[in-house]
Amino acid sequence: MLAEVERRGIHFINLEFTDISGMAKCVTIPAEQLPDALAHGKWFDGSAIESLARVAETDMYLRPDPATFAAVPWSAPPTASDTPSVAPSVGRLICDVLLPTGERFEGDPRAALISALERARRLGYRYEVAPELEFFLLREDARENAMREPLPHDRGGYFDLSTDLAADVRREIVAELANMGVQIESSHHEVAAGQHEIDFAPLEALAAADAVITARYVIKAIAQRHGLWATFMPKPFFGRNGSGMHTHQQHFRTSDGQSAFTNAADTQYGLSETARDFIAGQIAHAAGMCAFLSPLVNSYKRLVPGFEAPVMISWGRVNREALIRVPRAAPNSVSNAAPGVRVELRSLDPSCNPYLAFALMLHTGLDGVEKRPALPAPVEEGLYTLDEATRRKRGVDLLPGTLGEALAALKADAFVMDALGAQIAEWFIEAKSREWDEYRSFVHPWELDRYLPIY
Repeated sequence: MLAEVERRGIHFINLEFTDISGMAKCVTIPAEQLPDALAHGKWFDGSAIESLARVAETDMYLRPDPATFAAVPWSAPPTASDTPSVAPSVGRLICDVLLPTGERFEGDPRAALISALERARRLGYRYEVAPELEFFLLREDARENAMREPLPHDRGGYFDLSTDLAADVRREIVAELANMGVQIESSHHEVAAGQHEIDFAPLEALAAADAVITARYVIKAIAQRHGLWATFMPKPFFGRNGSGMHTHQQHFRTSDGQSAFTNAADTQYGLSETARDFIAGQIAHAAGMCAFLSPLVNSYKRLVPGFEAPVMISWGRVNREALIRVPRAAPNSVSNAAPGVRVELRSLDPSCNPYLAFALMLHTGLDGVEKRPALPAPVEEGLYTLDEATRRKRGVDLLPGTLGEALAALKADAFVMDALGAQIAEWFIEAKSREWDEYRSFVHPWELDRYLPIY
């Protein structure tokens, strides 16, 4: 890696990490300091980052993960001929946050996911995920217009070609991510005007979370290069589809590398008993982990009927309103061999912290594998056609409808509260409760338009 830094002529290294909300942070060092940072870490003031440390615990340091090294493609300075230089001047390394003792800091989101993956390995599994990241590209003047209504970059629709003005932008995003070692399986225009999706190749969950964090700032950088503004806000437009981050999950046995989710004898869904137990665990804790998967006040404007977003806690195959789907496996995946069956969780949105989201998804699924709760029957018909009495009779519960409800469900689920550790759960609830209280007390333009003229 050090030789690669020298070969590329990289002058600076961004040491990256995230806070609990999932915001990317970094400390930049000259490349000459990289050997020392790899050997001893880089000290920083943890109290400056909300959620990382209390004032009494300010001494913390970053330990770079060499496997995450990448050159930042758009950072290359212009040459004398004013054409971009081949060699970028900035590289990046994603870091773990450690205490002065050298132990993992329990408030580090990446450490929470590493701990969950270690639990899976102890049980004999490797956990892979493949997120589908949706986002909007807006015109740059949308920033000034944001208080009224954002302005989408195009008027394209689902998989459109002729009206997709950002096809070249997406291809550039995919190419730059490839330069940083992030593999994208496909990309396309989404349903709403200005909305796009990139689909990640399956990766072990830690690498996938690193890739999502990388993609979020790459997308923003490439959009800015084209005079656009990228947003991962789940629901920026009323009456139009919001942005989710549906995530496909796979379990492989570490003993033989084969799919633990696939059973060719199950002719309806192709699911093994392990897969059914895994789904049952996520169903049982769906409400409790909802605040981490959909963490904004705005997230619950997306989780409403009519836009193919999950509202009810159910599973199935053809029902695109289901919380969990089991997509049909490819014809060459009917055996127990990889890649096998995927289990798709659809409540995540792109504002979540992927480290915490994937950690909780794994912990709750493994809880099902260990405790084997009863799996509700699948629901394949339209959920919104069911009246409330029928829904209740069939045991189909609702996801939380607001951030406030999601926080209440989180507090009520002791397993989810314990899964990520007290430090993360307590800070998250404190921060999100402030957000919810501020939203509840704010007088919104809708209220003024609705009530002021008549009351």
